[in-house]
Amino acid sequence: MSGQQHKLGENTCMGISHYIKEIGRGKEGARHLNTDQARDLMQLILSGQVSDLEIGAFCIAMRIKGETPHEMIGFLEAIESNMNKVRPTPTTAAPKISKPVIVIPSYNGARKLPLFTPLLAGALAKLGFPVIVHGHPTEDKRVTTQRVFELLGWPSVTNSTALHESGLKEGQVLYVSMAYLSAKVCELLDVRKTIGLRNSSHSLVKIINPVERGWPVLQLSSYTHPEYLASMSQTFELLKKNVLFFRGTEGEAVADPRRTPKMTGFVNGRAETLIEQVQGTVELSHNYPDSTDPDEVVIYTQKVLAGELEMPLSIQSQIHAIEQLSLRISAL
Repeated sequence: MSGQQHKLGENTCMGISHYIKEIGRGKEGARHLNTDQARDLMQLILSGQVSDLEIGAFCIAMRIKGETPHEMIGFLEAIESNMNKVRPTPTTAAPKISKPVIVIPSYNGARKLPLFTPLLAGALAKLGFPVIVHGHPTEDKRVTTQRVFELLGWPSVTNSTALHESGLKEGQVLYVSMAYLSAKVCELLDVRKTIGLRNSSHSLVKIINPVERGWPVLQLSSYTHPEYLASMSQTFELLKKNVLFFRGTEGEAVADPRRTPKMTGFVNGRAETLIEQVQGTVELSHNYPDSTDPDEVVIYTQKVLAGELEMPLSIQSQIHAIEQLSLRISAL
């Protein structure tokens, strides 16, 4: 890390050793930070006032200790106050956006199954939703949403100027790289490539809202490890977020076509089960590709959106849950 330009830890003025002393005492001895402390800690990291060694210690300490909801909130507030935001653009015919912006994080990509995130995004856009997909490649050998968007010819933000000029309207989908929302968050995500372990940023990007304040938003968020189910749910409640939350597919916020997961909707932080988990696997023969090849994923996505192939039942259920939540959010 230290040999590259513009990395976390350059221009070091301060440190976070006093925080590492609290969080780095092992699973039993570590102390949790309050929201203010967590916010200050992340502000220091994002401002480049922390050495690479301290960043590595922070990542490992939090991985062992685990994040509390109050720590997640502090970290998130620091990131969102320092990141660029996307501003939806109403049309002359529709001066107000009537449907919430659907925000989909995409940081894991496809490893064994085809990538279904672009399909979900495209289907929601066809229903009239403005859709933002944000991401950053964290797995070198996986197929990314950004790559599939490029092959589909769908709009993507490719530089910081385009981010400020980009417009998102109802019925449109846009991919935005985290590199243009927050380069510092990307650097924190990339620490995994050096130390081999995920860190708090990998959970935070799944609950980040990249949309400017003042616009209704429905975020899709998923978990992979069961221990995050309770902590992330409490975070949504405390932040009074609008979220559809469920166990994702290989880390992506899209329902697994082989089974329908339980889906919980949060409206202003209040939770309600929208879809009950369907036990077992889908018995029907699938029509999706047997590989992760992006060219095959593109053809499959186009055929489903054109109505030539049937949408997986679990993703149909997810879309129905999003429509339910959208109506409730619009009524707030």
